[in-house]
Amino acid sequence: MRITEGLNQTQFLNSINALESGINQTQNQMSSQLQFTTASQNPTAAGSVNNYKQALAQSQQYATNATSAQTNLSTEDNALSQVQTQLQALRTLALQANSGTLSNSNLSAIATQAVQIQNSLLALANTQNGNGEYIFGGFASQTQPFTLSAAGATYNGDQGQRQVQIAAGQTVADGDNGDTVFNQIKTGNGTFAVAPNAGNTGSGIVGATTVSNPAAYDGGTYAITFAAAGAYTVTEGATVVATGSYTDGGTIAFNGVQVTLSGQPATGDSFSLAPSTNQSVFTTVQNLVSALQTGGTSAASSTALNNSINSAINNIDQALSQSSNVRATVGGRLNSITTQQSVGTSQQTQLQQSISTLQSLDYAKAITTLDQQNTTLSAALQAFSMTQGLTLFKFL
Repeated sequence: MRITEGLNQTQFLNSINALESGINQTQNQMSSQLQFTTASQNPTAAGSVNNYKQALAQSQQYATNATSAQTNLSTEDNALSQVQTQLQALRTLALQANSGTLSNSNLSAIATQAVQIQNSLLALANTQNGNGEYIFGGFASQTQPFTLSAAGATYNGDQGQRQVQIAAGQTVADGDNGDTVFNQIKTGNGTFAVAPNAGNTGSGIVGATTVSNPAAYDGGTYAITFAAAGAYTVTEGATVVATGSYTDGGTIAFNGVQVTLSGQPATGDSFSLAPSTNQSVFTTVQNLVSALQTGGTSAASSTALNNSINSAINNIDQALSQSSNVRATVGGRLNSITTQQSVGTSQQTQLQQSISTLQSLDYAKAITTLDQQNTTLSAALQAFSMTQGLTLFKFL
């Protein structure tokens, strides 16, 4: 094979171009601080980096979701805490009104305070988060969930509960709808409620009510009717369930339940016992306000007032229990989010380290490589200039 000067020059230029390309690549690596910027430079590593970046982006989105849910749940927890404070204040007022020593003007003043508490509860039920969304509106987060009505308040939201994904295969509810929190409050003791007949004329007042034997309680509806000399009959429809003699402050027991009454029911007075139903906390407050505003102008009306206040206290206790139960679930969800945030942070750190290991540039090594490449290029250029133009005629 004949090696000509033109072939030597072509080979030299190719070598120079390769050296300059290597220098350019090293300089680009140093400017970007990455080992490669395109998949063609390192296909295997680039594929791994792409997978890691996708996992990192997903983990970061989960973290964003978790932070959003955490904010909403913290807002809800704070609102529920204030709801409990208002309900405790209302309960204190009810106990004060039930002392039996207050005048109608005093009761009216307490009613005014109860109205203020009702307004505070309404404001809390319409709490908004930082984005202006109503946290107790369910899916209808742009609609004010509660508006006052003659019976207490009307719920305008829905029964939805938004689920937020905070990890692969893990979601958490970022709130609770207002129907669950404020409307689905059991009356009475949570199992059954006892109420006096509106036409009662005696002084019988309902006291403590309990389920003494859950296995014996059948969830029926009963009537406790009083006859002369304190004798009572318990019926379920037309069926006589129990009979007995009543004493002031005594307990009437039947079918696994116990009902304590005080005072003296008149002949023909009756009390109904029925399974608890759901009642809005706003209805409870409104009923209490109405009873306080009506007051007691006679023995019968004073008895009715005491029964209304006792009923309100029982229902307030149920509302407190419901808010406590909801707060407990909120706390559990917040704990789950905190745990997942810790796991997510560790995962993101590991992914970032994996990406860095594959793609980040060893700057000191790159400088050394660049120096070597520049030295090689300089030497090649010098060698070529020295050999350029040499022929046998120079040695003749």
